Amino acid sequence: MALQAATSTFCFSGPYLRSTPYSLTSNRRSISIKATSSSSSSRLFNSRSNLKGRALSSEGSTTQESPYVVCFGEMLIDFVPTTSGLSLADAPAFKKAPGGAPANVAVGIARLGGSSAFIGKVGEDEFGYMLANILKDNNVNNEGMRFDPGARTALAFVTLTSEGEREFMFYRNPSADMLLEVSELDLDLIKKAKIFHYGSISLITEPCKSAHIAASKAAKEAGVLLSYDPNLRLPLWPSADNARDEILNIWDTADIIKISEEEIIFLTKGEDPYDDNVVRKLFHPTLKLLLVTEGPEGCRYYTKDFSGRVHGLKVDVVDTTGAGDAFVAGILSQLANDLSLLQDEERLREALMFANACGALTVKQRGAIPALPTKEAVHEALLQSVV
Repeated sequence: MALQAATSTFCFSGPYLRSTPYSLTSNRRSISIKATSSSSSSRLFNSRSNLKGRALSSEGSTTQESPYVVCFGEMLIDFVPTTSGLSLADAPAFKKAPGGAPANVAVGIARLGGSSAFIGKVGEDEFGYMLANILKDNNVNNEGMRFDPGARTALAFVTLTSEGEREFMFYRNPSADMLLEVSELDLDLIKKAKIFHYGSISLITEPCKSAHIAASKAAKEAGVLLSYDPNLRLPLWPSADNARDEILNIWDTADIIKISEEEIIFLTKGEDPYDDNVVRKLFHPTLKLLLVTEGPEGCRYYTKDFSGRVHGLKVDVVDTTGAGDAFVAGILSQLANDLSLLQDEERLREALMFANACGALTVKQRGAIPALPTKEAVHEALLQSVV
């Protein structure tokens, strides 16, 4: 079966690469992918292959020395079907798109004119170096990125329904993002941040789990605000109970939390996600802002002093991949510039209108990073919604 991408064609091929096979999460079968790429991609890979696990330099980028927002976790390749409403087996072709929730947020912030950095691990392979260059090209500081010579960059195949909703099939057993170690963390970069953002996928396995906890602790001790989007991907966890326990284990350390309606149902074991009393159960004593995203309906917000709802923009949906990450990028880009928004409800609502527009614009295109909007596009969309 051929997998058609924007610049290359990827085919299932044998013999398998036995040293680092990918695992098909849904049924535990092992399969490998061999890439046939252009000569220019090969030259890029060869020129980077002597780095042996070190970060790719961001020399020449326009990121500041001390980024406002540092994003920690996974970066991978999403393969998005070119035709919606079909199963993975029936999809005729897939578009290659860079993704991974924390990386999406980092790029989203940079696209909006903010300053961001990404910390995570990819394979010492063509996809890994491609992703590092995508960060650099989008003005994201990638000096905290590491390359693993013994594991591949993670892949995810995304099924899109006719309404643009998603289901994921992951290839990672193990992928490089799971193997980031504490000793590989750029702690100086973390301590200089204004906001440290992360998800829960990096909590699933060691050694990345320990790296995640160490990074968060270093940020907290340095007075950095912690931002948490659980971004539940249940097929990656050993069990639902394990996912719930691990997600909640770090819940009380976060200053800002963004969750979806589905995640509320999961974390509360089936309670009504539209009941404010249910949502308030998730509001811990030191939390500054809890956000609940509701897709095209917008979002709800909760602080110690006030709460409310901000309506979203109605758009034609092509692919919802990355919409939540674009929303997070939108609100964090505003908070990084002015944390006093957390105490001013009127201005916070304006910032959330901006974040809702970021999410809405992202669903109009396929893929996550390719669809993330610029500040100018968001302002234009908001102006048009008022007219």
